Amino acid sequence: MSRSTTFNNLITLKQALEVAERNQFAIGSFSPRYTPMISAVLRGAQRSQSPAIVQISHKELVRYGITPKQFADELFDKMHEEKITVPIVLHLDHTKELGTIAEAIDAGFTSVMIDASEQPLQDNIRISKEVVEYAHARGVSVEAELGMIGTTDFVETDRDEELYTDPDEASIFVQQTGVDALAVSCGTAHGVYMVKQPKVDYSRLQAIRKLTPVHLVLHGGSGVPADMIMKAITLPGGGVSKVNIATDLELSLLQALEREERMSNAECMALGSEKMEKGREAVTRTVQDKIRHFLGSEGKASSFT
Repeated sequence: MSRSTTFNNLITLKQALEVAERNQFAIGSFSPRYTPMISAVLRGAQRSQSPAIVQISHKELVRYGITPKQFADELFDKMHEEKITVPIVLHLDHTKELGTIAEAIDAGFTSVMIDASEQPLQDNIRISKEVVEYAHARGVSVEAELGMIGTTDFVETDRDEELYTDPDEASIFVQQTGVDALAVSCGTAHGVYMVKQPKVDYSRLQAIRKLTPVHLVLHGGSGVPADMIMKAITLPGGGVSKVNIATDLELSLLQALEREERMSNAECMALGSEKMEKGREAVTRTVQDKIRHFLGSEGKASSFT
């Protein structure tokens, strides 16, 4: 039996986003990247009385030297030690490898993302449907991507191509795959905005929403102005219900440690206790700030009772 079954407040992405959309707020999908920072994300959510999604992508697992089981076990340990009572989703972000998805589900992840967005539509449908059938049979939610979300740092994804999501294709994709959430490309990008500036195509979001009831996900939330995010969340008829935030967490950690270069997970684990706690507090403050000013989810843990 997976350790995940011992936590009543560990829920699926589908369960989380149904509540968020109904109450017009979004849930932050936070990537701590380093296992010692998982507790920092959990603290931010608990202090804010907000639901949270704790995630890591396939590329982050590889880059930082972590296995799905190590990530899941650390989350379970810290949920117990920190006495976390707010709703938590354990999510596998951008992943193309079915083996990694199976490994994550075995480890206790309650949600996974299959990213076959670089494939032609019918291939994306076929691959995503296969993952949906596998995950749903095990009680796990599935997010997929349609269109291509750009990147500036290649930490989460391999390419920087951008292709906006077509609303008509989104309708077909959701109907044929049965995914629980859809990451859409509408102007944001992964990483730090330097030359390119963030924007959100709200009319595209609304067109997608009119054609499909699936919960929408905005990737590349780091660096996007709060008013843009809140408008995307509160669009009439339903907007974005999940916002991914990764780069801002790592930047706050590195700034607190007065570092410029990323670490491996092993290097982070080897930090002294004083530096570790300083880094954790910085990440926690960033999580609390995003919850209050970006997501509108502060105090919304009570919506799940």
